[in-house]
Amino acid sequence: MKPLPPLPKMAPAEGAGYQSLTMAASRLELNLVRLLCRCEAMAAEKRDPEEWRLEKYVGALEDMLQALRVQASRPAAEVLHEYARKVDFLRGLLQAEKLASSSEKALANQFLAPGRVPTTARERVPTTRTVHLQTRARYAGEMRQELLGTDSAREQEPEVRKRRPRPTDEKQSAAELDLVLQRQQDLQEKLAEEMLSLARSLKTNTLAAQSVIKKDNQTLSHSLKMADQNLEKLKTESERLEQHAQKSVNWLLWAMLIVVCFIFISMILFIRIVPKLK
Repeated sequence: MKPLPPLPKMAPAEGAGYQSLTMAASRLELNLVRLLCRCEAMAAEKRDPEEWRLEKYVGALEDMLQALRVQASRPAAEVLHEYARKVDFLRGLLQAEKLASSSEKALANQFLAPGRVPTTARERVPTTRTVHLQTRARYAGEMRQELLGTDSAREQEPEVRKRRPRPTDEKQSAAELDLVLQRQQDLQEKLAEEMLSLARSLKTNTLAAQSVIKKDNQTLSHSLKMADQNLEKLKTESERLEQHAQKSVNWLLWAMLIVVCFIFISMILFIRIVPKLK
């Protein structure tokens, strides 16, 4: 196993570009951004098939990203997601290059998702998106060359390579190319139809959930309104009952006073009128 090469040094212009974007970034994040810029530059260049540094760099990026996620001073979730998106793109690009045929490479390259935000401030378009377009064009050219037989012609003798292909071979190669392109187009149409069907079902489920939530909100609003009305009625009845209780107590007190006074006057009159017993 070959040792991991040292991290590449950062150019001054590049450092000024991303330092303005990561003023409060940690040292680990700065190293991650620096190594990511280097990997994107290496992916954009034409590499030797035996080149192994990019794969080691991508492995180091994955380890640094994992360490950055558990760090206390980690960046925002959106920034981490963008870093992970670019690292996954580079890993998928390396895996696509290891496939046997150009058609498999082109198909695998179509499912790669490049970054949406530039890594440095000096980039107008994300480098991963440019690399994605370049690899797509290169794989399409290789697939066309394989179908037209140019690769096998290069391996033959110089005299054979200079000969022009026969019309029948050109027609057969063009027919094979059209067949492969038609298959890819059918596959893309099928995927588009499936995505459209999923979007429709998702929209239907969303509308149904929205209708249920709307009905629940209406029921809840009606219940709250009824509770407010009942509370107001309860307050009114409580006030009436309190007033009625105060009135009852006052009338009872006056009635007791009148009865006591009447008994007192009656006793005095009784004592005055009835003679004393001898």
